[in-house]
Amino acid sequence: MKIKEIVQFLETIAPLSLQESYDNAGLIIGNSDTECSGIITSLDVTEEVVEEAVRRKCNLIVAHHPIIFKGLKKLNGKNYVERTVIAAIKKDIAVYAIHTNLDNVLEGVNKKIAEKLQLQNCKTLLPKGGTLKKLVTFAPVKNAEEVRKALFKAGAGAIGNYDRCSFNVEGTGTFRAGEGSDPYVGKIGELHTEEETRIEVVFPSFLQAKIVQSLKESHPYEEVAYYIQALENVQESIGSGLIGELPNPVSENELLMILKSAFKLTVIKHTSVLNKPVHKIAVCGGAGIFLLPTAIAASADVYITGDVKYHEFFDADNRIFLADIGHYESEQFTIELLTEFLQKKFTNFAVQKTEINTNPVNYFT
Repeated sequence: MKIKEIVQFLETIAPLSLQESYDNAGLIIGNSDTECSGIITSLDVTEEVVEEAVRRKCNLIVAHHPIIFKGLKKLNGKNYVERTVIAAIKKDIAVYAIHTNLDNVLEGVNKKIAEKLQLQNCKTLLPKGGTLKKLVTFAPVKNAEEVRKALFKAGAGAIGNYDRCSFNVEGTGTFRAGEGSDPYVGKIGELHTEEETRIEVVFPSFLQAKIVQSLKESHPYEEVAYYIQALENVQESIGSGLIGELPNPVSENELLMILKSAFKLTVIKHTSVLNKPVHKIAVCGGAGIFLLPTAIAASADVYITGDVKYHEFFDADNRIFLADIGHYESEQFTIELLTEFLQKKFTNFAVQKTEINTNPVNYFT
């Protein structure tokens, strides 16, 4: 199996178009046409992880964090990023990053956090707009169902918990075939009138190429008339953070004990206890303080994230209980998540979790 087959699968789970503008997800090091001998999943890529991949006979590292984030101007080995890149190239180890695009899907990083807390009725905390488009096309009435089925199969027409969604109206189309054409109906040089169905379907933007290809392959006309519009509608399954509910309310101190056990924590930074029952919890793996106002607006009792700065704790303003469990700690189970995705898809292929703790932060207890 080639590396590109693994990349293609990962990008069906978290398309690159869903990454934030500042991010650098994707195949960072390596040739996608290389045969893959095995996969190591990791949160970070370090020199030690590269050596581990060599030792365990894996030539692809699938990591959450991109090893090259801001770009490199030199490769002199003067810092850990340059040394890691050099080591990977020398050892012929490919590196793939699946970062904010995995943060932005409902079944991604935050869903794993929610599972560890046994949250129910989970949904995206801040859904994204501008990730949907609408296709409008016109097909002969007798061919409309075939075209619709092809579009649905390609991923169009899904809205929330509903699929095969479309709007259809019948009307009259006109056209005249020119010299050199091969019309499906009508004659060259003569104006033709055809009873047609106008078909409208919504689809995720990242599927546009696939949708258009399916349309053209299923449509009987030599020249397919269609147009695509960008939509501002939010897509509920795409966006930042997650919010859910505990099966039964607990106290804030009980929640801290649950967090400590579930995430193997030695320390938790948090705001003052509000002495209120905890039922609704918002989470965001990594550095997620930007979602604090959204968590408050969603009436969450608690917001759990990492990398909260001193002055940012004031922003909770006694309206929510804010807990910082650490960047690595909040995202550590992403390794487990990636391994599960890959093992389920490639059942007879070597997928191994890293045995190296790449957390650069230590705590003296």
